[in-house]
Amino acid sequence: MPEINPVEDTSPVSGDDTPTVDPMSPAVDVYEDDNGISLWADMPGVPKDQVAVHIQDNALTIAGTMSLGLPDTMRSIHAEITSPRYQRVFTLSRDLDADKVQASFDAGVLHLRIPKMMMQERPKRIEVRVS
Repeated sequence: MPEINPVEDTSPVSGDDTPTVDPMSPAVDVYEDDNGISLWADMPGVPKDQVAVHIQDNALTIAGTMSLGLPDTMRSIHAEITSPRYQRVFTLSRDLDADKVQASFDAGVLHLRIPKMMMQERPKRIEVRVS
């Protein structure tokens, strides 16, 4: 049975002088059928061009950054939601085919389809008859 396990990620969000805030963790639903895994991640406020999905060494990372689109003339007095970053990391089991992941994004929801590896054909047994 394929598995997809959450992994805690503690990497900082910002590389500049602004205080770093732990990334928000999107709510995720994962379902399995005979052909693979479907994953839905709720990422409200994240534009499609700010969504990123990466797989490396069986680690699936989902990330995105929300922007309120504030005018440049506004100065921040206190900001906690102006650029929140969504991030979630999962470990994929070896029987999922990471090379064939399909992704779509609609209305703030990311959908990933991760198929199972095709079962390798079993050796065909040939009956040997004795004459």
